[in-house]
Amino acid sequence: MTRTTGATDLAPRTYAWEIRASGLQVRAGRKKMAVDGLDLSLGIGAHGLLGPNGAGKTTLIRALATVLRPAGGELELLGKSMSGLGDLRALRRRIGYLPQEFGYYKRFTVREFVEYMAWLKEVPKADIPGAVQRAVERVGLADRADHRMKTLSGGMVRRAGIAQAIVNDPDLLLLDEPTAGLDPAQRLRFRELLQELGREACVIVSTHLVEDVAAACSDVVLFADGRLVYQGTPEVLAAAGGPEHPGDSPLERGYSALLSHSEQPGGTW
Repeated sequence: MTRTTGATDLAPRTYAWEIRASGLQVRAGRKKMAVDGLDLSLGIGAHGLLGPNGAGKTTLIRALATVLRPAGGELELLGKSMSGLGDLRALRRRIGYLPQEFGYYKRFTVREFVEYMAWLKEVPKADIPGAVQRAVERVGLADRADHRMKTLSGGMVRRAGIAQAIVNDPDLLLLDEPTAGLDPAQRLRFRELLQELGREACVIVSTHLVEDVAAACSDVVLFADGRLVYQGTPEVLAAAGGPEHPGDSPLERGYSALLSHSEQPGGTW
């Protein structure tokens, strides 16, 4: 599929990283500091965000989606500092976001839902029909494009959510548990799509399924208690574990080993 070229694509690149965080702090609610002192730089590619429940992954994704403002530290997205940045509309036009749960009008067809989201993202009116068609084709819903959302299975709804996230050809794509409800065949196609998207954009996938990360992501970010535990390749993460660590695969055992190590004083890699 060809990516729509706009003025932003033709402008000279002025930043080194799509995401750069330094000492980043983000609150979940009024009191809890769910992200606490994060240093992280990510560029183009598919990056897997792993971590146990309550690690702060969703809070981090929400901050990267500009839903939450940093409570401290520095955060730059696509070369724009979030400190004192007023109008977020221009930045949000370049971001795609799939939250764990998303709302939609049940009487909308898939096409109408993705069209509506394209309009919200200020995709040029003349470009919307083509952008919507490409998005639904990429997630395998072309044959369901004119079916109402309320008639879809849970996995199909999730794929419609992915379609709306990519309809604007984002430079930064944030997917929170995107494979929930997908069957094995759909997950395989999703992995292929991740690799495809990661060639042109910075893609972050938050998931509990380490095998998806191993198959589709060139980079792993392991997160626990609001802090970075590990950043590197899936191969190095897999090598960190041994037979004494819990898990059904080398990557799961490496994941367990580093989480166990991070719980010890001075244990962050």
